[in-house]
Amino acid sequence: TVNLPYGRKRALEIATTLAMEPELMLLDEPTQGMGHEDVHRVAELIKRVSAGRTILMVEHNMSVVSTIADTITVLQRGAVLAEGPYAEVSKNPQVMEAYMGTTDGQLQGAH
Repeated sequence: TVNLPYGRKRALEIATTLAMEPELMLLDEPTQGMGHEDVHRVAELIKRVSAGRTILMVEHNMSVVSTIADTITVLQRGAVLAEGPYAEVSKNPQVMEAYMGTTDGQLQGAH
């Protein structure tokens, strides 16, 4: 695995974890540091393997979050700021103010 590109290594790590057939997977920024092609590949893998299991994922790439998550929880200083489907939470003025400093617009693919 030493010569594998970073995105492929992450996908291999996820596949190795899946071999243990977990009911719950914890993923900490699984697409961090990847190029767009690898981000898409890993996001699709996570989406595909999420059937029948719970995935708790910390991720700051909003395009990944919007394609994978059924429900998202936004935290601010350790407290829940908003929770619900991405379409709803991404338009929440408190979320936009906390993470973008403004309520103009909509959360974009923050990376």
